[in-house]
Amino acid sequence: MSPTNTENMKEHLGEAGGHLKSAANAAGSAVKGAAGAAGDELRLGKAQMKAELSDSALAGLAAAELSGAAAKEQMDALMDKGKDLVDSAADLIRERPLASFGVAFAAGWIIAKLARSND
Repeated sequence: MSPTNTENMKEHLGEAGGHLKSAANAAGSAVKGAAGAAGDELRLGKAQMKAELSDSALAGLAAAELSGAAAKEQMDALMDKGKDLVDSAADLIRERPLASFGVAFAAGWIIAKLARSND
């Protein structure tokens, strides 16, 4: 006896249900795999971000440590220039004492005049 239409329909519905179940399992596996891969990428990105922030902090600390030495270098250079200027002025005073006295006297007189005019 050949199967009836109802039996054929039930058989096909059962087969369709089996395929749907397999498709749902495959979709679940794909979602789990995608979530796992995304989690792995997130962990990798987080680790890279932490490493870059750590390197940035270390570079900032190194720069801060060197800033004191750099400031000392600049101060030393400024002091050397000041000493050179004082030495140059001393040489000029030795070479032309009368002119130096005249310039100092005139500068003092001008400063005194300005100070009196402000009162």
